[in-house]
Amino acid sequence: MSFLSLVTGRPGPSGFGSASTAEQVTQGIDASSLTVLITGGANGIGLETTRVLALRKAHVIIAARNMDAANEARQLILKEDGNARVDVLKLDLSSTKSIREFADNFNALDLRLNILINNAGIMFCPYQLSEDGTEMQFATNHVDTARTTGVEGRIVNLSSVAHIHTYRDGIQFDNINDKNRYSDKRAYGQSKLANILHVKELSRRFQVNTEVAVCFQLALMNVKNNFHIPELDLLSHFFS
Repeated sequence: MSFLSLVTGRPGPSGFGSASTAEQVTQGIDASSLTVLITGGANGIGLETTRVLALRKAHVIIAARNMDAANEARQLILKEDGNARVDVLKLDLSSTKSIREFADNFNALDLRLNILINNAGIMFCPYQLSEDGTEMQFATNHVDTARTTGVEGRIVNLSSVAHIHTYRDGIQFDNINDKNRYSDKRAYGQSKLANILHVKELSRRFQVNTEVAVCFQLALMNVKNNFHIPELDLLSHFFS
């Protein structure tokens, strides 16, 4: 799909385009046999994904750092549909310890995971290191996201057109934590490029028993996200 089609919402070969809603795309789907785990499912794109999957009868697990927001999202969905199956588990993607605790808590539910949606992420944050000592955007958007990813069922990584706006020589594997070269925009771009390369490698390694999809999201959507700049300044900031 061309950039013009994305902007205008013109439908592609599937009959859907960027102007199509999640409800339109999933119309008629019965997901009652599916368990879906979505990171960052409490707001923005994640919340709408959670809401519509629950509407289609999937059992949705919201993995979120902010438990108050996650429980509020759950109550909002239950208010719309009292029969919705939505649970909440704590997950901080900037912490390996939190990921391990989350995995133990999820395994204790004894559920077969059918779909994993790696939606959570941060954007344009000032230079800082994660709890484990990795540049925060790369840690949250890629490294620790990859740690949550199994190899069974469908895996969906949300990336961004920002993957084209990374450092000149690509991902800084040997200098991820270089504070002197740090650019909040290019650091975000390299984390999104890493998301795409991660999916390509998963597809190569596990093509027999794993279905992998990449979902590109434009950074132009009017959603609540973990931006570190005013929303109205987002475009000028990105292209400056």
